[in-house]
Amino acid sequence: RIQNKALAVLSAKLKAAHPRLTIRSDRQVQSNQQTHLTSTMFSRAARPAMRSLARASATRAAGARAASTLITQQAGASVQAMNALSLASPLNTRSFFFSSAAKADAAPAISKEEVQGLFSLWNDALATLDPDTVAKRYASTSVLLPTVSDTPRTDYESIKSYFVDFLQKKPQGVILESNVIQGDDWCMDAGIYEFTMGATGDKVKARYTYVYQFEEGEWKIAHHHSSVMPEAFLG
Repeated sequence: RIQNKALAVLSAKLKAAHPRLTIRSDRQVQSNQQTHLTSTMFSRAARPAMRSLARASATRAAGARAASTLITQQAGASVQAMNALSLASPLNTRSFFFSSAAKADAAPAISKEEVQGLFSLWNDALATLDPDTVAKRYASTSVLLPTVSDTPRTDYESIKSYFVDFLQKKPQGVILESNVIQGDDWCMDAGIYEFTMGATGDKVKARYTYVYQFEEGEWKIAHHHSSVMPEAFLG
């Protein structure tokens, strides 16, 4: 007790001499030491858990990076495969209608009226009565399903052969009904036309389809289908 009183008197004097001086009691010192000890013990105890959490976070991050890399690689492989397939496929946009990619040219823009006007080029070729001139209106790879023959014509010689006989009738045609469809590098005209046979004066009405592709600097016939009107035979 005497010691405590002496300490209290000494503390009072020190505070009086030094107002800003803080004098801590033994209990405060012990309390601070205990708090520091508890904090240190908690910090040491938490270290293994913190290290485990850090390792888990690092593992997840590495897994995410690996997954991202794999997805990128797979996407790149898919793009390469599609490009290779596009180059290898014979049905690319430059050979959609019976043409070869090597022979197809960049097709210029063409209006509906211009598509309909392509018939006049073929009809003018008929007027020459020259089978070779008519056959040259067809593309290098083409199909002709003619009006008065059961045989499909799929090359230059067979197309020319058909017109050797047909031109003897001196045909001239006129379109009665036209329906135009256009694509990126092709166009189609389908409808009804009528021929007047100059050799006999007979008239023949038929259905037609022309599919044109741009080849060697001009629009040529890739597909030509002509058939007589069926209702007269069915009725």
